[in-house]
Amino acid sequence: MPRNIVKWLPAIVVPAVVVAGVIVLPLQAGAASPLPDRSAKQVLLMIASSAGTDFSGTVQSTSDLGLPALSLSSGMSQSMIDSMSASVPKGMEDFVPKGASNSALTTALGLVSGSHTARVFVDSSKVAGDPQKVRIQLEDKLAERNLVSNGTDVWSYDSQTNTATHAAIPADLSTSVKTKLSGINAAVGVDVSNPSELAKELLDRADPSTKVSVGTDRTVAGRSTYSLVLTPKSSNTLVASVTIDVDSQTGLPLEVTVLAKGQKSPAVQVGFSAVEFSTPDANVFTFTPPVGATVVEQKLPQGTTTGEKKTLGSMVADIPTVTGTGWGSIAEFAATSVPKEISDNALLAQIATKVSGGRALSTSLVNVFIATDGRVFVGSVPLAQLQAAAGK
Repeated sequence: MPRNIVKWLPAIVVPAVVVAGVIVLPLQAGAASPLPDRSAKQVLLMIASSAGTDFSGTVQSTSDLGLPALSLSSGMSQSMIDSMSASVPKGMEDFVPKGASNSALTTALGLVSGSHTARVFVDSSKVAGDPQKVRIQLEDKLAERNLVSNGTDVWSYDSQTNTATHAAIPADLSTSVKTKLSGINAAVGVDVSNPSELAKELLDRADPSTKVSVGTDRTVAGRSTYSLVLTPKSSNTLVASVTIDVDSQTGLPLEVTVLAKGQKSPAVQVGFSAVEFSTPDANVFTFTPPVGATVVEQKLPQGTTTGEKKTLGSMVADIPTVTGTGWGSIAEFAATSVPKEISDNALLAQIATKVSGGRALSTSLVNVFIATDGRVFVGSVPLAQLQAAAGK
């Protein structure tokens, strides 16, 4: 696997886990009866072999990233704010919260703050490249969000805005994915669909920057698990360790815990509080928009099934410039690639701190530096290093 690909993985994956890790840790976790000893490679092989497992369950997430408190409007829809404006006594209009300037950003920040609960249903593809059937129901205090994919259609629904978004999955997607997988296999020199080869490759590539070990057996959601512990070797990162608790029977990861340096409580924990290994009912993957909901149609990009030759370089053409290696990597996004709703956003301006050379959004696990020229730098490193990278 080319090193220019490996070196940016922590810089991209760790922030992605934080931003997309919306579903927090299981409540039923603790020590377990001793399991047969397994090496780190064997546990990785279990994870790689778990593809194709059908399951459903309740996932809980908690995060303690030190994010600043959001304004009241972050959890309110525009209709709720309008209703308050219409009923508030005269002279008290200033007490009505203003609508968030970008609901997507508000939602993302809300998902990485506090605790969340979701119901997850997966009917896995039994053939590489074929689509899974997935339903995720995220349950918040003021709203419920649904994401449903049944192999031919994708639906997302937000009860807060009463909006359903639909996209048809291209008919040639399966063939296109298989073609791309073949291209990746050829480019990296590893059959990524072969669990044993993939596990060995991951261990080999992790070795220079990460200590990979097997920790104490635990119980998660009533099931015994192996704990795969990833500890950065570099002192130049905010990440103390990442622990993945792997089901001892199916190999499915049941819980992920990310610890930040200098912080006792987990920065992020995501895991099952209850899980069942059986194929969910087919009706679970059927979605009909509620009466009165606004339906938005979107198109997914069409795949190319013939004459397609993808180089590894072309596959990662949109990946940001990365400096450094391993856990100390820094990802740089050009100003032209940063969406306007991020670069010019009132909510972001509210929670970002003015620092030398721009603004910063700092958490215990990831720092984001927005330079005055519009470039954005992200990494699990101290803020000063992002500022130094921007000055080069």
